[in-house]
Amino acid sequence: MPTLILVRHGRSTANTEGLLAGWTPGVALDERGAAQAAALPGRLAELPLSEVVSSPLQRCRETLRPLLQARPELTVHTDERIGECHYGDWSGRKLAELNDEPLMEVVQAHPSAAAFPGGESMRAMQTRAAEAVREWNARVERDHGPDAVYLMCSHGDIIKSLVADALGLHLDLFQRISVEPCSITAIRYTRLRPFLVRLGDTGDFTSLVPREEPPADDAPVGGGAGAP
Repeated sequence: MPTLILVRHGRSTANTEGLLAGWTPGVALDERGAAQAAALPGRLAELPLSEVVSSPLQRCRETLRPLLQARPELTVHTDERIGECHYGDWSGRKLAELNDEPLMEVVQAHPSAAAFPGGESMRAMQTRAAEAVREWNARVERDHGPDAVYLMCSHGDIIKSLVADALGLHLDLFQRISVEPCSITAIRYTRLRPFLVRLGDTGDFTSLVPREEPPADDAPVGGGAGAP
């Protein structure tokens, strides 16, 4: 079965403003995110990509633009199932404000029980994304063979949930996974089991440098802004 390259979108204006973007329209890459996207074709230069699939949201489409310009033979397919979690009434709000919501504790410690007001549950988010991957695996294998490599550009919580699915982790453990903006995660699927072969690879170790203010114990909902 194929190898899936999961790319989280580059850093966005919502990331730097500390907002939970969700499906809020008009959320673009910031200057750093645009630079991350511009570097993506070089990072993926050796991979013979057979298909490219994207979340419909602007920040993902902007992340893929340099790659598609560098490889005009590729066509991008849009799949809403790998779009960001529907955070409902939380969308567009400051993460600092949301930390005081009782639901945030559930999101952190028991995400399989978390459902966003006016939005969807985290279980539903993982289910739709995993179903999309399985359908694309079958399509890519049918059209390009079992050794094909294809790419999906998506969002932090979606990618973390797909990694948990691949590893057989309960959704309640997915907050232990970290994927920074424009990081690359690779999962090789086989008939019996998936293999996680890359996780959150940015090629940059800046985020590991100790900071004056240590990172928070909680996982950033939506994926966080990455290294400062």
